[in-house]
Amino acid sequence: MPKTRDPEILEFEAALLRSVDQAVRGKYGATHTPAQIAARKPGRPVGSRKSNPKIPTTIRFDPDVIAALRATGAGWQTRVNDLIRADIQAGRLKANL
Repeated sequence: MPKTRDPEILEFEAALLRSVDQAVRGKYGATHTPAQIAARKPGRPVGSRKSNPKIPTTIRFDPDVIAALRATGAGWQTRVNDLIRADIQAGRLKANL
């Protein structure tokens, strides 16, 4: 009696072979040779960085202030940045640049 193969395994093998073929042809992603990898410059690609990146810093807040800020949800740091920027633009704070 001949052995029958599980259809699920057959489909998995076919999908695996398709994905290997697509990878080799570079259809969904580039395949790089060791020479191509060695020729790359270190660091991020040109143009992938902001021209005016934010600067990390440390600031200390009172516990009730930080609790109120965090209670506003994700992105609270950006909102604090926007509030301070609005105060600078309105003249309530002076920017010493």
